[in-house]
Formats: sequence, C-alpha cells, structure tokens
Amino acid sequence: MKKRKVIKKGSSDFKTIIEDNGYFVDKTMLIKDFMDDSSYTLLMPRPKRFGKTLNLSMIDHFYDIQKKESEKLFSEFAISKEIDFCKKHQNKYPVINISLKSIKETDWNKCLYKFKSIVSNLYQKNYYLLQSDKLEIHEKHIFKNIILKKTDEIELKESLFKLSIYLKKHFKQKVIILVDEYDAPIISAFNNTNSPIKSADKENKTYYQKVISFMQGFLGDVYKDNDDNLKKGLLTGVMRVGRESIFSEWNNFEVYGITSPYHADKFGFTKNETEELLSYFQLQNKIEDVAKWYDGYKFGDIKQIYNPWSIVTYVAKNKEGFKPHWVNTGSDTLIRDRILQPDIDKTYNNLQKLISGKNIIKDIEENFVFADFDTDRDLLWTLLTYSGYLTQVKQVDTETYELKIPNFEIKGIFKKMIIKWLSNKINFRKDLLNSTSKSLINNDLRKFEIGFKQILDDTVSYFDFSPVRDNKGEEIKIPKEQFFHIYTLGLLTILSDDYIISSNRESGEGRYDIVLIPRNIKNNGIIIEIKQINNKGEDETSEKFTKRINDKIDEALEQIERKQYYKTLLTHRIELDKIIRVPIVFVGKEPYVTKQNEEK
Repeated sequence: MKKRKVIKKGSSDFKTIIEDNGYFVDKTMLIKDFMDDSSYTLLMPRPKRFGKTLNLSMIDHFYDIQKKESEKLFSEFAISKEIDFCKKHQNKYPVINISLKSIKETDWNKCLYKFKSIVSNLYQKNYYLLQSDKLEIHEKHIFKNIILKKTDEIELKESLFKLSIYLKKHFKQKVIILVDEYDAPIISAFNNTNSPIKSADKENKTYYQKVISFMQGFLGDVYKDNDDNLKKGLLTGVMRVGRESIFSEWNNFEVYGITSPYHADKFGFTKNETEELLSYFQLQNKIEDVAKWYDGYKFGDIKQIYNPWSIVTYVAKNKEGFKPHWVNTGSDTLIRDRILQPDIDKTYNNLQKLISGKNIIKDIEENFVFADFDTDRDLLWTLLTYSGYLTQVKQVDTETYELKIPNFEIKGIFKKMIIKWLSNKINFRKDLLNSTSKSLINNDLRKFEIGFKQILDDTVSYFDFSPVRDNKGEEIKIPKEQFFHIYTLGLLTILSDDYIISSNRESGEGRYDIVLIPRNIKNNGIIIEIKQINNKGEDETSEKFTKRINDKIDEALEQIERKQYYKTLLTHRIELDKIIRVPIVFVGKEPYVTKQNEEK
C-alpha cells in the first residue's frame, strides 16, 4: 500500500519534494514542450510564487547529465510515458541552473558582490571541472578566481559564458542554461535609483544603468551567439524587460508571457489540477470557497488558473480557514510610488472600480521599460497585471485587454496594501480611519470633521505639494484641490466592501467629485463636494475668515442641489432622505465640513 502524499510547503527543489513523499502537481510535460520549442532561448514571465523556481528545478533534474536518479523521480509522471523522448534526452546534458531572486541590494557595490557570491557558489557546484583534462591551465586559473571572488566586473560578466564553454569541453555535450528571476536585480536597482533616465555623462551611470549594462553581458554573452555551447535556454521572471538592450538582437529568443497561449497551463494550477488536489486531501467540499478565494487568473487562453502558493498553503493549514497567503514584494515599491503620486485622479477612479468588482480596459505593454515608468502613467496597469494583482478577462485589441482583480484574496490584499501605504506615509491609526469613516456614513459630520482633521494633521505635509515634473523636467501644474480629491478617495478605500466609490462622473447637470453608493440600499448614500480656498494671512478666529469658510460650504451644498448630483444615487434606488450631502472645504491642508461658530 502506497504511503499517502503530504504537502511539502516551502520547498522549490523537485528532488526533495518527490523523495520526501510530497504531493506534486504534474507539470512535467513542460520538459518536452521546452525542448521541442523552435526557439533556442525562452523567456516565461509569471507573477511571484507561481511555480517558476520549482519548474526550473524539475527541468534541471530531468536533463542534468550528473543527476542519474531522475528516471526514478519522474516515474509516476506524464513525461515518463514519452519513452522515445526520455531515451533521447533524459540525463544527456550539462545544466547551469542559477537564481538571481536574492539580489535585492540597495547600491551597485553590494549588488556586484552578491553576483560574485552567487556565481562563486555555482562554480563550486562544478568543482570537479578543476580535475578535468579538457580544461587548459589558464581556464582553471579563471575558475579558481571566480570561486575565490577575485574576479573583476568584466570577468564576472563573462562567467556564465565561460562556464558553458568549460561544461561543453568536459562533457562534449551542449549545455542547458536556466536563469530564475532574471529581473530581480533590475527591479531592485530601479527601486533604489532616484533617476533611471540616462545620464549625459556616460561615465557617471546610475545604479540602474550599471545593472542594465552588466546584465547585457552577463546574460547576453551566454544566450546570444553562443551556438557552439548552448543547447537550450530558459529564463523566468516577473516582467519582460524590453528595449533596455538586454535582449536586443537575440535572434534565437522567444517570449511566452501571461497573454501567450503557449505553455499557458504550466504555471499555476488549472481547475482540474486544483480539484484533484483538494479531493486527494479530502477537501472537495471546499472547492467553491477555494475558487472564490484563489481562482480567477487567465494565462493565454487558459481560464481558471489558481494561485499555487495560496492553494498549497490553504491545504497545509486548512483548519485555520480561508485567509490571504500570497505576497508579492518584488514590484510593490513601483506600484506604491505610482499610486501615491497626487497627479492623476483617474488612477484612483480605476482602482475604486476594480476594488468594487468592476473591470477596466487598459493597454498591456509586452515590452515593459522601467525607465518609462516615471513618465508613462498607464504602465501601472501593465505592472499590476504582470505582478499578479490583476488578470486579463479578454483581449479587446492588439495590446488592449479587459482587466479585473482575480479573486477575493487579491481584492483584500489590494485594499489593505493601499491603506497600509497611506498609513506608512502619514502614520495614522487604522482605528481612527475606521471611526472617522463610520461617522461619515452615519451622517455624524461633526465627528467626521474632527477625525478627518486629525488624519490630515498626522499625514499631510506641505512637502506633499512639491511640484510634479514631466520627462523634460518641467513642472506639471496640479491644483491642491485635486490633490485632496485624490487623497480623500484613497482614505475612503476602507469602505469599498460596503460602498461603490465613484469619482468625477456625470450626474444630473454636472460632474460630482465623489459619490459613495451603498451596496445595501437601506444604508445612506453620500455625495462629497470638495472646495479649496487660500488663507490670505487672516486670523483664523476672525469673523471674516469664518464667513469665507461658511460661504464656501454653502456654495458646495448649493452646487450639489443645483446640479442634482444626487440623481446617481436615486438611480441606484437610494431614497432622497437617505442621501448625505457632504461639503469639504480645504484651507491649506485644514478641512472644514460643517459651519463654523455654530452651536455644536
């Protein structure tokens, strides 16, 4: 009787999982698909924790000429039935398998040392080559220096290429070269570089530019024009880094991204694979809940792709119930910086749409360019999609897709992520945000005003009004009123489970600022009209100053009525007497919601 399989959470080594009786979702046909592909080098970008490292380990163990145990490891899986293929290819090639996922340094010197350490470890695994009679004395000298981390930058750039030469010489077989998370150093460098735009001074490169330059040689030498030594190559990462010339002029190169129909079912769990796994662990009665929480991705033409990390974690800890398990820290800084920029309120409009369960239509750039991120605001949606926060619903045009948040897990993570960023940026307490939001929806505008003032006092500095500049360095004029509009939208994200939050839409005779549409029609609907006035150096306790504020509050309320902004709520069957009109008048960063010097 076979011993029942167990979940081996946290291991990405194929051999360890199989030998420890771990449950393995059979992705072994990727081994054959990879070899049969017409391109010599393949790039397969996928979100973090979608099985990239484990798949590379699987390919490594199948092909590596030194890992003769693979026939036993693969005996239960689909690839073993491809008898002729296995006979021809199994354990026939030297393999280089290197991961760059741990390179997350804050400056170039640390990054370079990390590269030296990783390459040194790779060479140590092939230490037997120092005894090979196929290598020349000078080649062994280079080999030893790399192990001892005595190489300079140029020699380090050539290290993968040189290793492919040494392996080919020793085994008289071309080499399979696998690189996991190739873009991790690039993302880290971009996050830690103030300006990735190319400098006029070629000698004064930024950290980001130095990484790009290094990677051009490190990967370019081993994958481009290495026909004498390269059998097949496979890279994984989150993004396709384009036009930075890392992959320029690679005529043997093919990208199979998240929109490609090829190899689409090889990362993440399909519906059938997930249901088989749940049934095996006697959790078949949880299939619908699992789908709600962890399903929803679409890769290529394969619908209902489940997040594998979340599924495995849930099965291992199912008595704890359903909760978010997936995290993706690699690109979070890029996303955060874009979302928190007070320049385009459409960003928040789209985020609120997504969080409320609606879809948006956006272009997805296959050749993502980090250097364009500061100037091309719409690249945010590409980044969110490749990072796993959004997924395609369908293709609308050549590069245009309908996008959505894939599942309940990501929706919760997404919402908390925005609130967390706001909290870290401005250091307010979540209980204050909760109580202030509750005051708003319960029509206690005095308490809402007090809480809102406290939040803004704790969070907004006048440094937040520092100018935003375009790619030519020219200042983009952004009204302070627009900044507070966007900021208020961000704070209201906490209400998105109970309210559809809409902004700058036509209603009645004009365009309202913010409307909160209750999902339960018994709850209050809310219209917010934002105004801004300048403090002309007046005493804030003076009657004149107070009158200016009160007049502006009256103007906001009159505008709501005159332009009939409440019609949107009426169309959602919210009764007129349950519609709260909320004026917010900003004087500098100070908000006023209720009439001043009136009895409280």
